[in-house]
Amino acid sequence: MDISGKRTIDDLDVRGKRVLVRCDFNVPLLNGRITDDRRIRESLKTIRHLQENGAKVIACSHLGRPEEPSAELSLSSICKHIEQLLGSPVKMAVDSIGASVKKMSDDLQNGEIMLLENLRFHKEETQNDPGFAKELASLAELFVNDAFGAAHRAHSSTVGVCKFLPSAIGYLMLKELTILSNAINSPKRPLVSILGGAKVSDKIGVIDSLLDKVDVLILGGGMAYTFAGAQGFSVGRSICEKDKFEVALDIIKKAKQKGVTLLLPTDCIAAASFHNEADFKLVPLSQIPDEYMGMDIGSETVKVFSAAIKQAAGGTVIWNGPLGVCEFKNFEKGTKSLAKTLSETNLVSIIGGGDVAVPIGQLGIDEKLTHISTGGGASLRLLSGADMPGVAAVANKA
Repeated sequence: MDISGKRTIDDLDVRGKRVLVRCDFNVPLLNGRITDDRRIRESLKTIRHLQENGAKVIACSHLGRPEEPSAELSLSSICKHIEQLLGSPVKMAVDSIGASVKKMSDDLQNGEIMLLENLRFHKEETQNDPGFAKELASLAELFVNDAFGAAHRAHSSTVGVCKFLPSAIGYLMLKELTILSNAINSPKRPLVSILGGAKVSDKIGVIDSLLDKVDVLILGGGMAYTFAGAQGFSVGRSICEKDKFEVALDIIKKAKQKGVTLLLPTDCIAAASFHNEADFKLVPLSQIPDEYMGMDIGSETVKVFSAAIKQAAGGTVIWNGPLGVCEFKNFEKGTKSLAKTLSETNLVSIIGGGDVAVPIGQLGIDEKLTHISTGGGASLRLLSGADMPGVAAVANKA
C-alpha cells in the first residue's frame, strides 16, 4: 500500500490544539488484568509526541466486542496502565460522547491527556454512523489515526471522523504500514510466508495474493485439515470446510503452476476433545482416528517447516496465524518450536500480530525478531492487497 502521499503526525501543528487520537488498546484481559500490553506500549510514541508538543490529547479505542456497556470491558483499567507507563496522569471520561465528555475535552490544558470510554459501548461506532462520528469529532480540532489493528475497519472512529477533522496517521500506523508493505513488495529473497488459523475461507484472498509473491508458502492450523480432506484423507472430527475442497485443490494446483513450494503438515497432534486435558496422540495427518481432532502440527512437520525457515536464511519470513490451538498449553508446541527456529535464523522476520503474537511473546524472543505487528486482521488485509479503509480515509499531504 502506497502511503507516501498521506499526511503524518509530523505534518501537523498540534500546540494548543485538541487532538483526537484513535489508538488500539484492544488488549487481552484475564480476570481484569492485562496479559499482553504490546499494543499500549507501541502507541506511546505518538501520545508522548503530542504531549511533549503541547497538544491536548483525547485518546480513544475499543475493547472487545461488547453488546452493551459493561464494567469488564471498561477502559478504566487501560487508563491506569497508561498512567503507569507514561508516568503522568490520564483523565478517564465517563463515556465517549456527551456533554460531560465535551466539557472535559474543552477544559484540557496543553500536555494533558484524557481517555474516552470504550467506543463500542455505542453500536453506532461499528456502523460508521455519521452522527456518532460528528459527535466524536466535536471533541477535537485535529485527528490522528494510530490504530493499525483497526485500520481494516470502516468505523466511525477510523473513517467517519475524517470527514469532520483534518487528519493524519500516527507513528505506529506509519511504522506498521512501512515495514509490512516493504516486506511484501520489495523483500529480501527468498520470501517465505507462514499462514495458520482455522479456516481456508478466511485466507483465500491472502493465499491468492501470496502465490504471486512468495517462494515458499507454509500452511498450518485448522486450514490444514481442509486440505487433507480435499485430498481424500481421514481427518476425524477436525475442523474441515468441505465446501472449500475445490478451493484447496485449486490452491495446490496454482502453487505448482507458479513454481511456489507449498508445504502442508504431514503429521499432527490429535486429541479426543477440545480442551487442554484431553487425551492426545501423534498421528499422520492422513490417518486421524474418527473420534479425534487435529490440534497441533506434529514433530515431523515441525522438522520440515523448520528446515524451510533455515533454508531462507538471508531472506524474509512473514507469519500470520498460529499453527495449533495455542490457548491450550498442550497444543502450542508446534507454534513455539517454529518461533524459536525463526529467532535463531538470520533473516527478516515479521509476525503478523493476532493470536500468534501471544505464544511468541511468552518465549521472550521479541528482540530477536524484526517486527511483531499489533494487528492480526489488519496485517492479513494488507497481505491480501485489499484497501485499508482507516488509511484511505486519512487526508493526503497538501
